[in-house]
Amino acid sequence: MHAITIPEPGGPEALVWAEVPDPVPGEGEVLVDVAATAVNRADLLQRQGFYPPPPGAPVYPGLECSGRVAAVGPGATGWAVGDEVCALLAGGGYAEKVAVPAGQLLPVPNGVDVVTAAALPEVAATVWSNVFMVAHLRPGETLLVHGGASGIGTMAIQLGKAVGARVAVTAGSPDKLARCAELGADVLIDYREQDFVQEVRKATGGAGADVILDIIGAKYLERNVEALAVNGRLAVIGLQGGRKAELNLGALLAKRAAVTATSLRGRPLTEKAAIVAAVREHVWPLVAAGAVRPVVDRVLPMTAAAEAHRVLEDSTHVGKVLLTGPSAS
Repeated sequence: MHAITIPEPGGPEALVWAEVPDPVPGEGEVLVDVAATAVNRADLLQRQGFYPPPPGAPVYPGLECSGRVAAVGPGATGWAVGDEVCALLAGGGYAEKVAVPAGQLLPVPNGVDVVTAAALPEVAATVWSNVFMVAHLRPGETLLVHGGASGIGTMAIQLGKAVGARVAVTAGSPDKLARCAELGADVLIDYREQDFVQEVRKATGGAGADVILDIIGAKYLERNVEALAVNGRLAVIGLQGGRKAELNLGALLAKRAAVTATSLRGRPLTEKAAIVAAVREHVWPLVAAGAVRPVVDRVLPMTAAAEAHRVLEDSTHVGKVLLTGPSAS
């Protein structure tokens, strides 16, 4: 088969479409003919040499895919050749084929085509596991989403609204904030022009956000704690603003608040399977009903992966950037 390889770390030009050995499904795995994959910021880090795949994972980038089952490995149950699926991956999505643990497969939801389905697994699993399984967002609470126009952000807005929460977002332009509003965001904050702590307090009568989903990390840590309500929960899922910052434990104590930091890629298979099962139970019915939809900025051929990486680096996109393989049609 062919896959996007990274012979040497570097810029987008480091991505090379090359012939590589075909994957073989192992115990409990399913082989998928890839119709499409999606570009995530973790892929950019891997390309630069900063985020290697976990042991045993394919070396090619790509943390999610969609396609059709090509073969079912020994011990894998619940799937048959020809099934249209999408999947959460530890790597390998930028390829014509990928072997996937059966517990990380999802059926393509009703009302979504097989290519567009590639926009769903990573964002749905990330948002559901952090905002709901860890931070326990409840109806009537306020959710603050940093990077509201990102793939994660567009999913978080929709899921927050679907469960009856009030959603505030930060984004870097009026156009992006307008797109967030179309998805249901209630409070729109231009982080280049406004202070999100002040805006969240103003919108909540001084109370603050009950749950914050943060992709920035160190740069926002102190201000995120300031923006939390009493009994608030901060979920850190990205480090775009750095890894290290000072945490005021006194402020946390005063608010009886919590800070958690999680990643998805390196979790054990059993944890990933539990998250995927929860997504299928709670998120997939919302997608099928049209209450939640994948947001796709553009679709490019997989051989144009370098262009897709440049789009993410420029941060001009809204939602997901997809790459299609030969099995897309």
